[in-house]
Amino acid sequence: MKTKGRSVAVLLVLAVAVAVLGFLALFGAGANKKLSYHDIKLGLDLSGGVAIVYQADKEDVTDDEMATAVSLIQHRLDRKGWSEAEAAQQGTNRIRVEIPGVADAEEAIKELGKTAQLQFMTADGNVVLTGADVVEARKEVGKTSQNGASEPYVALKFSDEGAKAFADATTNNIGKQIYIAMDNDVISAPKVNSAITDGECIITGNFTGESAEELASLIREGSMPFNLTVMEMNNIGARLGANAVSTSKTAAFVGILLVFIFMLFAYKMSGFAADWALGIYLSLEIIAISVLGITLTLPGIAGVILSVGMAVDANVIIFERIKEEVAKGKSMRIAVQAGFSRALPAILDGNVTTFIAALVLYFMGTGTIKGFAYTLMIGIVISMFTAIFITRLILKSLIGIGLNKPLLYVSLPKEKKAQ
Repeated sequence: MKTKGRSVAVLLVLAVAVAVLGFLALFGAGANKKLSYHDIKLGLDLSGGVAIVYQADKEDVTDDEMATAVSLIQHRLDRKGWSEAEAAQQGTNRIRVEIPGVADAEEAIKELGKTAQLQFMTADGNVVLTGADVVEARKEVGKTSQNGASEPYVALKFSDEGAKAFADATTNNIGKQIYIAMDNDVISAPKVNSAITDGECIITGNFTGESAEELASLIREGSMPFNLTVMEMNNIGARLGANAVSTSKTAAFVGILLVFIFMLFAYKMSGFAADWALGIYLSLEIIAISVLGITLTLPGIAGVILSVGMAVDANVIIFERIKEEVAKGKSMRIAVQAGFSRALPAILDGNVTTFIAALVLYFMGTGTIKGFAYTLMIGIVISMFTAIFITRLILKSLIGIGLNKPLLYVSLPKEKKAQ
C-alpha cells in the first residue's frame, strides 16, 4: 500500500512539473514572457541584423595580421554578448562581420572598428609608450587623489622595458603633462609630480564602471595591426521571413506530435512514459536556451532537432531491452530494471561521444557553428536526464500503481502470448 501511495505521489509531482514547465516554455513569466520561446533571441538568418565589411587600410597585409584582426573583432563581438555574431576573412584584405538582432549599426561599427592603439605622449608629441608595453590592464574603483571621491579608473602594469621607458619619461617631464591617447583621442592628461619607477600607472577620467571595464578590455586584447575602413554596411532582413518562421513553428509542432503518436502506438504505456518525459525535455530545452541567452539560428535549431532525436533514440533502446527481458518471462518490475541497466552503456557511449564532438566544435568553431554546438550540448545533457531518470521514474510509478501487465507496455510474439 505504501508503494502504491508513493507511486501516485510521484506521478502527481511529475504531472505538475510537466504542466508548470510547459506553461513557462509556451507563455513565460511576467510581462516580458521570460523563460519562454518568446524570450529566445533569433539569429541573423531568422530575425535579420547587420552585415559589415571592413577593409584593411594598409597595403601588403600579411595573413598573420589578418588573422590577428579577425581574432580581435571576434573577441569584441563575444565581449559585447553577441554570441551568434561572426567575423571572417573575406578575400585578402577584408573582414566580414555579421551581427544578428542589432538595431544600431553605427554603434556596432564604432565599437568593432576601433584600432585600440594606446599611446603615452609627451607635450611635444613624442610617443614614449604604447599598448604593446602593457602586460596588465584592469578596472579599479577608489580615490585617485587625496581629497577626491571614489571613482572608477583603469590600472596598468608595464613590462620591464615599458617600466624603464615610463620611468625615464616621468623623470624627464616632472611638472609637465603626459598625454594618454586611445586611437589618437586624448583620454587622460595627468601632471607628473614625481618620477614613477614601479612600472604601474592609472588612467583617470569621467569613467563609469562600464566604460572603465570597456577600456581595460580593449587594452588587454591588444591593438589592431592596421586601421579599418567600412566598405559595406547592410541591414539584412530575415531570410526565412515572418511567414516562413510561422510555418517552421507549425512544422515543428506537427513533427513532434507525430513522434508522440508513434511512440504511443509502438510502445504503448512505455511510449506514454516516453512522451511524458519528452514533454519535460522540450520544456527544459526552451527554458535553458532562454536563460542562457543563446541566440538561435538555423544551425542552432538543427542542434535542438538532433538532440530531440537522440532523446527519442535513447527511449527506443531502453524499451527494446525491456521487451527482450519480458520475452524471457520476467515480470515488468524486473524487466524495467534490467532493461535500463542493459541499455545504459549504449546510451552513455552514444551521448558522450556526441558531446565530445560538440565540445570540440564549440571551442574550435565560431559564430553559428558555436551556436549549433551549444544547443546540441545542452540538448544532450537534458535528454540523458529525462531518458535515464524521468522515464524510469514514470515507468516504475506506473507499475507501482498496479499497471504491471507486460502487454500494457510491450508487444510480444504470438507464441509468447499463447503461453
